[in-house]
Amino acid sequence: MSAANAKPVPMLDVNRQNAPLLPEIDAAIAEVTRTGTFINGPACREFEEAMAARVGVEHAIGCASGSDALLLPLMAENIGPGDEVLLPSFTFFATAGAVARLGAKPVFVDILPDSFNIDPEDAARKITPATKAIIPVHLFGQAADMQALMALANEHNLVVIEDACQAIGSTAGGVAAGAIGHYGAFSFYPTKNLGGMGDGGLITTSDSEKADVIQRLRNHGQHPRYYHHLVGMNSRLDAMQAAVLNVKLQRLTEWGEARREHAERYTVEFIRRNVPLGLPIVVSGVSSVWNQYTVRVADGQRDALQQALSAVGIGSAIYYPVPLHLQGCFETLGYKQGDLPHTEQAAEGVLSLPMFPEMTVEEQDRVIEAVAEFCQGGATTAAPISVSINTPAAGANVDLPNSKAG
Repeated sequence: MSAANAKPVPMLDVNRQNAPLLPEIDAAIAEVTRTGTFINGPACREFEEAMAARVGVEHAIGCASGSDALLLPLMAENIGPGDEVLLPSFTFFATAGAVARLGAKPVFVDILPDSFNIDPEDAARKITPATKAIIPVHLFGQAADMQALMALANEHNLVVIEDACQAIGSTAGGVAAGAIGHYGAFSFYPTKNLGGMGDGGLITTSDSEKADVIQRLRNHGQHPRYYHHLVGMNSRLDAMQAAVLNVKLQRLTEWGEARREHAERYTVEFIRRNVPLGLPIVVSGVSSVWNQYTVRVADGQRDALQQALSAVGIGSAIYYPVPLHLQGCFETLGYKQGDLPHTEQAAEGVLSLPMFPEMTVEEQDRVIEAVAEFCQGGATTAAPISVSINTPAAGANVDLPNSKAG
C-alpha cells in the first residue's frame, strides 16, 4: 500500500460534524447560561419530548450517561443479589457492568453470527428460576430479534431492557429500537450517531409507573424534594448537553442517510472487487443505522489488516477484542474459552472500518483500495457472506450481486 500524497482517513471525526453547527450550538448553550436553568430546565424537557416522539413512546427521561440508562431500569425493577440477567457477551462492558454493580449475576448468551446480536434460542436455554431480565444489545446500529425475545420474555415474565446505545433510529418490524421492550437505554457519548459534547443518556418507556420510578431514582429517589421513599442516585442529563443535542437531533435523519449510503457503497464495492471478507448483514425486517461498518477477517489476519491500514494513515477499530465472559473481573462466574463459540469467533476476527456521515467519496475509496489490496494479496482466504442492505432512498431491502437476504 502506498501512502504517498494521501491524507489520513480517520475512523471517525466528531469535529467535522460539530464545526458547521457551532453557531447554533453556541446560541443554544448561551440561552441555558442566560436563564440559569442548568438542571432539568427547558432544554432538557424539549429534548426529552422530542426523543419520546421520535422513538414513539410515552416517556423519555434524560440521565447522565448511557451506562446509567442501563443501571436505572435495573434499579427500578429491584434487581439485585440472587437475580440473573441474560445479556450478550459480545458488547461494551457497561451492559454487564450495570448488572454486576447491583450484585446480580450476568448470564452471558451467545450471538447470532450474521447480525452479531443476541441469540434468542441460546437465551431460552439459559433461563432459570432466578432469571429476572433480558438486556438485548442492538449492536453496531442494528436491532436484535425483538419479536423472539419479547415472546420469550412474556412466556417467562421477564423484564426487557433494550440497550439501544448504538442504535438510535434502528427499527425491528417497523417499531423503533427503544419502544419494543419495557425500557430502552440510549447513549449520547460524542462518538454515537447522536453524540453530545460530553456524557449523556436517556431512558424510554411507555409505562407511566415505570417512568415515575425512573424520574425519582435519577434524582436521589426524592419526591417531593427532600422526601425520599427510594434510594436513588444523581444522574440527570446536563442542560448544556441537552441544548447541544437539541441542535444535533434535527440532523439525525440526514446523517443516518449518509451512513447508509457509505455502508451500501462499501458492500457493493467489496463484492464487485471480490474482496474476501465477511461483510455485514442487515437481517430481513430490521433496519440498521450503521453505527459501525464491521467486517470479518479470516485466517487470523485481522490484526495484520489493521496494522496495514494504520501504516497508510487509515483508521479502524476492534469492537470487541475480549468477550465479556472471558474478562478477568467475571472470572468467578466460571466461563471458559469455547463456551460461546460465535462470540469468540467474532472477537477474533472483526474489524470496523471508517464510518461517519461526513466521510468523503475520496476517503472511502482509499479505504476500499487499501483493504482490497491487502486481502487480495493472498493474506486471507475468507469467502464473502450473504448481504442485505437498506437503500437510503427507498428504505427497502435490496439483494446485492451474489447475495441473499439475511
